[in-house]
Amino acid sequence: MAKDTIKKKNAEIRQNKDFTAMRRTDREVTDEDWIRQVLRDGAFGTLGTSLDGQPFLNVNNYVYDEEAHALYIHRSRIGRTSANLEANPRVCYSVAEMGQIRTAGKAMEFGVEYENVIVFGTASLVTDAEEAGRALKLLLEKYAPHLTFGEDYEPFGPDDVQRTAVYKISIDGWSGKQRVFDEDADAGEG
Repeated sequence: MAKDTIKKKNAEIRQNKDFTAMRRTDREVTDEDWIRQVLRDGAFGTLGTSLDGQPFLNVNNYVYDEEAHALYIHRSRIGRTSANLEANPRVCYSVAEMGQIRTAGKAMEFGVEYENVIVFGTASLVTDAEEAGRALKLLLEKYAPHLTFGEDYEPFGPDDVQRTAVYKISIDGWSGKQRVFDEDADAGEG
C-alpha cells in the first residue's frame, strides 16, 4: 500500500470520534452478551491512562459489575496510576485472551486466535465506604470463589476499606473483537 494512502486512511481514523469503531469489521463482535461474558471471565486487564499527552499502561485485577455497568479495580492511593486518574479520569481498559497460534511457511502468514474487549469510560475514586466494600467483596468472590466471605476470612472493617483506593470505571462504550481459526481454512489466511 502506498505511503499516501496509509496517511490518508490514518487521518480518517483520527477524525472519527467513535472510539469503538473497528477497522477489521470481519473480526468485530457486537453481541453484548458475548462482550459481558468476556468481561466476567477475564483473568486480568490493562488500564490505559494519559497525562499531558503521555500514555501509561497498568495491569490490574478487576471485576465487572453488570448491575452498575462498570468495572472496579483497586490500587494504592499513591502512585502513577492514581496520580494520572486525579488529573485525567478518561480511560480505556482492555481484557484479552489468547488462543492457539497457527504457524505457516512464511512469517507473514502466522496467526493467533484471540478474543478482546476494550472498554472506554471514566474512572472515579469510590469514596462511599459501602460501595467500596461491595466492590472489594466482588473482587474477592471473583478471584477466590472457593472461599466464603465472612466465613473463610474476616469481612472488611471501616479502616480496611480506607487502606486502598477503589476505582469505578463507568462504561461509556465498548468494542469486542475475536479471531477463531476455521479448521478447514489455509493457515496462510492470516
